[in-house]
Amino acid sequence: MMRAPRFWDRDVDPKSREAAPLTRILLTPVAGLYAAVTRNRIKSADPVKLDIPVICVGNVSAGGTGKSPVAAAIRDRLAAALPGARVATLSRGYGGSEKGPLKVDAAHHSAAEVGDEALMLSATGEAWIGADRAAAGRDMHEAGVDLVIMDDGHQNPGLYKDLSLVTVDRQAVFGNGHVIPKGPLREPVSESLARAHAIVLTGSGDDPAELSDVTLPIIRTRLVPASSHLPGRFLAFAGIGRPEKFFETLKGCGADIAEDVPFPDHHVYSDGDLKYLRELAEARDATLITTEKDFVRLTPEQRTGIVTLPVRIEFENPAELDHLLGPLMERVKQAS
Repeated sequence: MMRAPRFWDRDVDPKSREAAPLTRILLTPVAGLYAAVTRNRIKSADPVKLDIPVICVGNVSAGGTGKSPVAAAIRDRLAAALPGARVATLSRGYGGSEKGPLKVDAAHHSAAEVGDEALMLSATGEAWIGADRAAAGRDMHEAGVDLVIMDDGHQNPGLYKDLSLVTVDRQAVFGNGHVIPKGPLREPVSESLARAHAIVLTGSGDDPAELSDVTLPIIRTRLVPASSHLPGRFLAFAGIGRPEKFFETLKGCGADIAEDVPFPDHHVYSDGDLKYLRELAEARDATLITTEKDFVRLTPEQRTGIVTLPVRIEFENPAELDHLLGPLMERVKQAS
């Protein structure tokens, strides 16, 4: 996957050369077609409604908004509140050869088979993949799952969502506000939020001005590293939606970052990549460090000598989230 173009960013002056005004003009009809296709696909769909609750943690824009960590945190919260119930995530399995539906086994599957996000989710709880979300939802129900949490899929109309949460990064927000390929949006913001029940704010900083007129409930989160102090000298690398977020987190933990090396989201690391990184780290007298999501994409041989900084999501206003989850938890309790 290629890195997003600079003109997609929120902080680019629309009158500057970085904003690529001519390119954006040329891409306007393509963006309009992309939005129309998405709109018609959603409007004409007949979603499959399961007898068990389905929660979707999606987003408006392409790139990293923290969907997977949020889905994992909600799964943990529900599992703790519903002892004995099976709460499982459902991912598309992006980047994996398996199409599913199947339950992911962290001990036997690889990221090349099931995708990095699903494999990471399977390390801390029950996780499934399925390119066909409706078929996967049916299989999960038949297998005894009591509640499904979709990791991504806000624009996928195959499965009926009882609760739709849209993640928004506080810094990136909606980028330049345009639809792919003119901007990062999968669909116009107004259409996306019209199908949502709440917004989940991720990342650091204040609430974005773009949400000042939004009437949806806003659930605020913070990213909490496993360690608040990270001594040592590191060469950091990451192939996620916004690698700079990882680098900033490391610096916030007091890490001495000799150099940071970004890669495209979902990047599959070659032996050549690792050779380059190891030589660079040796030259900088540094230890290689990456994200958990990147680590699972490495082969066992490639992982040697590389450390990670585990992180988790905490909810700043959990009562707001529990209010939304309450009716779905009641359904699970009544069905058991």
